Amino acid sequence: MHFQMAWRNIWRNPRRTAVILLAVIIGVWSMILLGALMRGIMVGMIDNGIATLTGHLKIHAKGFRSDPVIENSITNPQAVVAALQKKLPPGSQWTSRVRVNAVANNARHAGGVVLVGIDPKREIGLSFIGNAVTQGRYLEPLDVNGIIVGRALLEKFETRIGHKLVLMSQDTQRDIASKAFRIIGAFTSEMDATEKQYVFATQSAAQQMLKMGNAISEVSIVLPPEVDEAPIARALTKDLADKNFEILTWQELLPILTIYLKLYDGFVFVWYVVVFIAMGFGIVNTTLMAVFERIREFGLLKAMGMKPGHIVKQILLESALMLIVGVLTGNLLAYLSIAAIAPNGIDLSALAAGAEFAGMSRIIFPVLYGQDVLMANLVVFGLGVLVCLYPAVKAARISAVEAFGHT
Repeated sequence: MHFQMAWRNIWRNPRRTAVILLAVIIGVWSMILLGALMRGIMVGMIDNGIATLTGHLKIHAKGFRSDPVIENSITNPQAVVAALQKKLPPGSQWTSRVRVNAVANNARHAGGVVLVGIDPKREIGLSFIGNAVTQGRYLEPLDVNGIIVGRALLEKFETRIGHKLVLMSQDTQRDIASKAFRIIGAFTSEMDATEKQYVFATQSAAQQMLKMGNAISEVSIVLPPEVDEAPIARALTKDLADKNFEILTWQELLPILTIYLKLYDGFVFVWYVVVFIAMGFGIVNTTLMAVFERIREFGLLKAMGMKPGHIVKQILLESALMLIVGVLTGNLLAYLSIAAIAPNGIDLSALAAGAEFAGMSRIIFPVLYGQDVLMANLVVFGLGVLVCLYPAVKAARISAVEAFGHT
């Protein structure tokens, strides 16, 4: 009977009910949709950071991170390989790289770059470069003179595929080593800075140029989905503790991104509360108006013996029904909006400079987490019922005599 009465009461004034429902629907829809977009931004930043030669874990010689010079290379990579074979879970991928600062120049321009010597086969599926070549071709293991550069670097140096680019860096004997490479391919990435910063050669070509022998600069590791990198890092650190290595997780390698992640959940909750406050004033005001219009009705019910608690229960039940309808409709609209955006994302190419400065991808794909949806629904429904408690208590406190005298 209470549910039947509540449902009929909320439609006694369809216009007022529609206003409350519209406020709830827009609030829930905006919370879930904007939360998914913000989550998509964060996931995109993490994926870009991991794919841009970081990985989930990285192994350096001690001191390389603070001073990435060739003297701080890993001279005994066999020890690292043996530890990886014992400690990594099935499905993990890893690769070794040579990585040094260099100067690139041609007949027109010169500038600083990072020379990365890679194993072409191992990089496929492990970092962005394995699938990023859009012009020319990808490196092959026997390419001793080939090099891949970014599309933005081609434009900066006013060159093209097939032309030569001279790279200079310091070798292991502290002499200036230089070599002329031929550009065989160009890659694109999420950020122009990446395209201007990195040039890729085969690992053997880089080692030969820098007189490194079998030494490497780093080992990058990508773990299977849902595998926590922290226990793997501790196991590798324990196994390699006496061999002068440093094992770092992506959170340690990308500290700014880690700070963003820590701030994200708190920011989303604050955003939800702000949206609800704007929506809550409308709910309270409209519910209070409905209560004042029914003062004589409540007085009659009290005269017939209805207890104040039943009046509070009746008004809260009416509010809960409206909130349930609004929340369900808002969820449905949010899911439909996310489904419409998800295939192509939101293209921020027109704002590429600003997005790149913030570390964001050029295209945002929404990512929906169950915890975000649950928090949005609980905030709206829980606080919505709570703010309706004031009008309900006010109605319950009015005596029958005062109610009959109300005009």
